[in-house]
Amino acid sequence: MAWIILIAAGLFEVGWAVGLKYADGFTRLMPSLLTVASMVVSLGLLGWALRSLPLGTAYAVWTGIGTIGTAILGIYLFGENADIVRLFSIGLIVAGIIGLKLAH
Repeated sequence: MAWIILIAAGLFEVGWAVGLKYADGFTRLMPSLLTVASMVVSLGLLGWALRSLPLGTAYAVWTGIGTIGTAILGIYLFGENADIVRLFSIGLIVAGIIGLKLAH
């Protein structure tokens, strides 16, 4: 169950990272409120997952999910660069997350 909670925390991290772009420096009310709410949920879920997962593993997976999701949505939503080096690097992060899960 802790892993499912951790994955959800990572997805909310993606939400607040992307939300920061839409909040436009916290000048837009609704995107700002949703971003802050996503931050609170993400950190709350991470804290919950940490009750039974090792800190280093959980934090690395949480930030990895956030990094991967944010990079992919940056490509999809904002037209950011999707060259082979970037995609390969995202793949390395995925491999690292899988390795951490297998090592746990």
